[in-house]
This record gives sequence, structure tokens and C-alpha cells, in this order.
Amino acid sequence: MLDSLFSTTLTTENLTFSSAVITILLALVLGGMISYTYMKTNPNGYSQSFTLTMVLLPVIVAIIILLIGSNIARAFSLAGAFSIIRFRSAPGDPKDITFVLFTMAAGLACGVGSFGYAVLFTIILCVLMVILNRVKFGVRKTLQKVLKVTIPENLGYEEAFAEVFAEFKVGYTLSKIRTTELGSLYELVYTVTIDEQTNQKEFMDAIRCRNGNLDISLTMSPTANDY
Repeated sequence: MLDSLFSTTLTTENLTFSSAVITILLALVLGGMISYTYMKTNPNGYSQSFTLTMVLLPVIVAIIILLIGSNIARAFSLAGAFSIIRFRSAPGDPKDITFVLFTMAAGLACGVGSFGYAVLFTIILCVLMVILNRVKFGVRKTLQKVLKVTIPENLGYEEAFAEVFAEFKVGYTLSKIRTTELGSLYELVYTVTIDEQTNQKEFMDAIRCRNGNLDISLTMSPTANDY
């Protein structure tokens, strides 16, 4: 029984309607498991279209494999048909790409009839994804942001906020200095590294007390537009 589950059983010679239905249903179930895992490991952001795609993608791949079977001519014909498809979207999150490959592998395993391997690999990888997400594997404990501070011209900008940075244990680099308001004010641009446990409101209040309550901004990440 186990040998039959962990072997490639479907070919064009023994493909039947019942085996095709089983293949499609299993691919659909595995796609649903993968999609559910993706949603649970991305609680802060995912689109419905992407999760639905992950449910259907294994089924589509399995159907393609069933249609091809061991017929080489049919394989070349389908390859030619699919070569006209162009994907013009920009590369996405590497994690999203990984899940797409995951669903395709599940569909491929179902299509060739390796039902046992399809179920086994899907369960193992889904559990692994959940564990890595729960232990926050690879999550950075510090955040790099851009701090813009406006100061009066009589405040020395070289060491203006050194004590505040030291108090809150914030790493910093002064990236840009420019004058505003006809030279009466200076705008300082810092690249700062903030620990995730740091109270950002208290940090900005301390900066505000030093710069006379002038403009302050703290952006999420440094980009070209910030400079």
C-alpha cells in the first residue's frame, strides 16, 4: 500500500477518469493547505488574489502533467503554447516566489501520481514554514530609518543630538545638511538604527526638546526620495 502511494503511478496508458479526479482533488487540498499556511505566516499583509492563485496553481500544474503524460510530442506542443504567455509584473517578495514554487511542486507530484510524496512534502514544508515564522527566524531586531530634524542656526549641528542618541542607544550617521529659510534654519538628515524595543515617541520628544520644537520626521526606511 505504501509502495503504491510513494511511486509514480499515472501514465497515459493507465490514466482513468477516477484517477484524474483523485489527482485534481488532492492537488486542490494541498493547494488549500499551502495557501492557509501562507495566510497564517503573513498575518499583516496578503492579497486574496494571491491566496486563491496558490489554491488553484497545483491543480493547473497537475492537469498539465496529466495531459502531457509520457507523450514527448504533446509536451513540446504545450511548451510552445505556454511560451506565448508573458508575465510583466515586477519580481515580488522572495517568500511569495517560494510559495509559488512550493505549489507548483505539489501539483507536479500529484500530476505524476506520487500522491504520498506530495502529501509528505507539503506537510513537512508547511510545518517548517509555521515553525520558522513562530520563532521569528531571520527577523531583524533593529530598524534602519531616516531622521530629518530642523534646527536653528545658533545650535551646533555637529554634536546637537549626540546625548539623545546615546541615551536611547541609537546608532546614527549624519548623511546630509542643508540650509532653509534663507539660512536661518538648518535641516539635518540622519540615517539611524533603532532597536525595536526603543520607545520612538520618547525618542522624538527628546529630539524636539533640543531643536526648539521645530519640524521632525522619522521615515520607515531610507530611500532615494528621502534625500
